[in-house]
Amino acid sequence: MANTWWELQISCEPALEDSVCWRLEDFGCRGTASEKTGSDFVVKGYLPIFQAELLDLAALGLWLRQDALCVGLSRPTLNWQLIDEEDWATSWKQYWHPQEIGDRFLINPAWLPLPENSDRLVIRLDPGVAFGTGNHATTQLCLESLEMRLSSVPQSFMGTNAKQEPVIIADIGCGSGILSVGAVLLGAEKAYAVDTDPLAVQSTFSNRALNDVSPERIIPAEGSVDILKKLIERPVDGIVCNILADVIIQLVPEITEISKPSTWAIFSGILIEQSNSVAEALEKHGWVVATMWKRKEWCCLNVRRS
Repeated sequence: MANTWWELQISCEPALEDSVCWRLEDFGCRGTASEKTGSDFVVKGYLPIFQAELLDLAALGLWLRQDALCVGLSRPTLNWQLIDEEDWATSWKQYWHPQEIGDRFLINPAWLPLPENSDRLVIRLDPGVAFGTGNHATTQLCLESLEMRLSSVPQSFMGTNAKQEPVIIADIGCGSGILSVGAVLLGAEKAYAVDTDPLAVQSTFSNRALNDVSPERIIPAEGSVDILKKLIERPVDGIVCNILADVIIQLVPEITEISKPSTWAIFSGILIEQSNSVAEALEKHGWVVATMWKRKEWCCLNVRRS
């Protein structure tokens, strides 16, 4: 990791918060944080100094203004400064608090005490530099979709005698591992979690330990679907994939190869205007879009095999 980081600060209208976060992640930021200041939001992004020069930052400012103009909102302002790695690693944590998601989950930052009286499934999380704190709309949509898909599974693995086939999950682009942990807490027997970013894989290992999940139930690995093919013993029962639309479209043929006729899948990281392209790619390979859930400008496709 770099010793010096860019801290980018974007002041924008609340309606632009998600698009600014997406733009920062697409630009290469390793972490983002949002804070409400008066009637506006301040979104902060962090990336190593070697990843961007001043001309790159100027171009980012132009993209942010164009994004705002396209939807008729006021132009955001971009400021930046250089900070030390230690400052970056701790500065965003002050803005992140426990958060309820869906009907069953509570995301609890690892450095805060656990709630004393909660009937929710608690995911303890320290994402480090990986994507997936639960704050982003796409992560929330995926967790809520997992609730729906795995609503009848926990009885099989919570100490009862109910008989049900174990559910095996593939988490493609696992980031912090939040979706793998969530799936296991909901009752999935095993989650294979892959990501091309070694820092994300490291974060998934850490969060597996934080949540006292046994190594046999979450198997992280660096790579993509090609690595999954080597890890799994048979086609998986469920797939969750929260990455970018263009990457999903490229991976659809390989994802289809690790599925079976009864496999379901959850795809997010998709802007609403990109949903038709993703749906068409899925349908060409024998998937049916059952539902599309929306939150702000993002959507989540819940699909099954035809």
